[in-house]
Amino acid sequence: VQLQASGGGSVQAGGSLRLSCATSGRSFRNHRMAWFRRAPGKEREFVAGVSWRNGVTSYADSVKGRFTISRDAAKNTLFLQVNNLTPEDTAVYYCTAATQPYKDSSAFGFWGQGTQVTVSS
Repeated sequence: VQLQASGGGSVQAGGSLRLSCATSGRSFRNHRMAWFRRAPGKEREFVAGVSWRNGVTSYADSVKGRFTISRDAAKNTLFLQVNNLTPEDTAVYYCTAATQPYKDSSAFGFWGQGTQVTVSS
């Protein structure tokens, strides 16, 4: 089972990126999925999530209105559109899937390797 994150890069403040997470080895169609990030010297934090059931999304307050999570179930791919980036968004971004299907409360047990986003002022 693999979750392969990509799309990161170096941008200036105000810029945008589209992060992708390609999954293989199994289908996560019925799993809650999410993006987390870890900034230098900080703990990993939740960024955005999407429900398995009806696509309901949730966001950290710090990214609301700027980031959009989406998924292409047919292609087993998760996306994160990140707009209006600030230096505070600099971090390694990780995609993750819940261990159990059909259960939004399940812990996240599948993790990708991360993609670096660097925002300069």
